[in-house]
Amino acid sequence: MLETVKNAFKIKDIRNKLIFTLIMLVVVRLGCELPVPGVDRSYFANWFAQQTGDAFNFMDAFTGGSFLRMSVFALNITPYITSSIIMQLLTIAIPKLEEMQREGEDGRKKIASITRYVTVGLALMESSAMAIGFGRQGLLDDFNALNVIMVITALTAGSAFIMWIGERITENGVGNGISIVLTINIISRIPEDLRSLWKQFVTPQFEAHKYGAGTIAIAIIAAVIIVTVILTVILNGAERRIPVQYAKKVQGRKMVGGQSSHIPLKVNTGGVIPIIFASSLMQLPSVISSFFGSSKVTWWQKFMYFLNSGNWFKAGAWQYTWGALIYVVLVVFFAYFYTSITFNPMEVAENMKKSGGFIPGTRPGKPTQDYLNKVLNYIVFIGAVGLIIVAIIPIIFNGLFGASVSFGGTSLIIIVGVILETMKQIESQMLVRNYKGFLN
Repeated sequence: MLETVKNAFKIKDIRNKLIFTLIMLVVVRLGCELPVPGVDRSYFANWFAQQTGDAFNFMDAFTGGSFLRMSVFALNITPYITSSIIMQLLTIAIPKLEEMQREGEDGRKKIASITRYVTVGLALMESSAMAIGFGRQGLLDDFNALNVIMVITALTAGSAFIMWIGERITENGVGNGISIVLTINIISRIPEDLRSLWKQFVTPQFEAHKYGAGTIAIAIIAAVIIVTVILTVILNGAERRIPVQYAKKVQGRKMVGGQSSHIPLKVNTGGVIPIIFASSLMQLPSVISSFFGSSKVTWWQKFMYFLNSGNWFKAGAWQYTWGALIYVVLVVFFAYFYTSITFNPMEVAENMKKSGGFIPGTRPGKPTQDYLNKVLNYIVFIGAVGLIIVAIIPIIFNGLFGASVSFGGTSLIIIVGVILETMKQIESQMLVRNYKGFLN
C-alpha cells in the first residue's frame, strides 16, 4: 500500500489529485472546529455527557466529533448519506426514477441532482429540530427567532458545503469523495479513543507498579483491534465466483465466442448498510425521547434500555442483552432486504440467456434464476453473520470491561472498505498511465 502511494506521487496527474484531496480534507477538519455562533458549546457537551444511551454517539463518530463540539459541520454528511439511501429505495419503488437510472450517465446526473435537493431539505429539517428542540433547553445563549434562524442557516450551509467538497474530491481528487470525508471523520476520533483506553486500562496498572498486568492489557487491546481489522478485511474482500460459459456462434465462415467468464458475488453484498439501518432504527426511539427530556422512568424508557447497546453484556444486568437479539435479527433482515433491491437474479439470468451464456450444469432461464437465488441466499447469510461478528466484538468488550470506543465494527468496515477501494482506483489510474501499448 505504501509502495502504491509512493509510486503515485511520481506521476504528476495523480500527485495533483492526491494533493487536492488532502487540501479538501484539511478544510473539512478546520470546519469541524469552527463554532456555530450563538451556541453555548459547554452546555451541549454537558448534556451529551449526561445521556445514558448511545444514540448520539453513532452520529458523533460519523461527524468526526463536530456534532459534540456543535461546529458548523455538526450535521456533516449524514443528511447526504440518508438522502442517498432514500433515493436508492425510491428508485425501486418509483418507475420514473428507475427509468432515469437506466438512462446511463444522464440519468445518474438527474438522480444526483435530486439527491442534492433532498440533502438540503433533510439538513434544513434536522437543523431546525436541533435549534428549536435543544435551543429551548439551553443550547442557545439567547433563545429568540434571530438566533434560531442563524443556527439553522449555519448548520444547513455547513452540510451543503461539505457535500460540495465530497463531490469535488470525486471529480478532481482520487474519487469516492463522500466516503473519504466520512472515513477521515472516523479516523480523527481514533487517537482520542486509544488515549482513553490507555488511561482506563494501562495507566492504573503502571501507576500501581503492575507492569505485567499493564503489558497484558496492551496486548489484549492490540489483539482485539488487529483481529477485528483482519476479519473486516476478509469480509470485505470475500466473494463467490459463479462460472459462466458462453456458447460459440457462427459468423461468416468462423466460429466466434465460447469464452469462459464468471459472476462475482460479494459475500458482504450489502456492505455496511445493514448495520447502519439496524443501528439507526434501534436508536430512533432514544433520539425522539431526548427532545422531550422526561426524567420519569416509564415503560418506554425501560424498553429503550434494551435497545441501547451500551447496556448489553453488562454483569448484573444481563436481561438487557436480549436487545442484542433484536439487533442481530435486524442486521440479517436488512442484509437480505438491501441485497434484494441491488441485485436482481431474474434480470441477470435473462441477460445471460440473451447473450448466449449459461452456468455449467444449469439450464438457461428459470433454472439459472433459481440457482442464483439459492447461492445468493447462502452467501448473504454468511455475510450477515460476518457483519454481526465484527459489529458485536466491540460491544461485548464495552459491556464486560467498559471499553467504549467510537471505532467499532461499523466504523472499521467503512474505513477498510474505503481505503481498499481508493487504493484500487489509484492503482487502476497508474496502470492506465503506465501502459505503453503495442505502438511503443
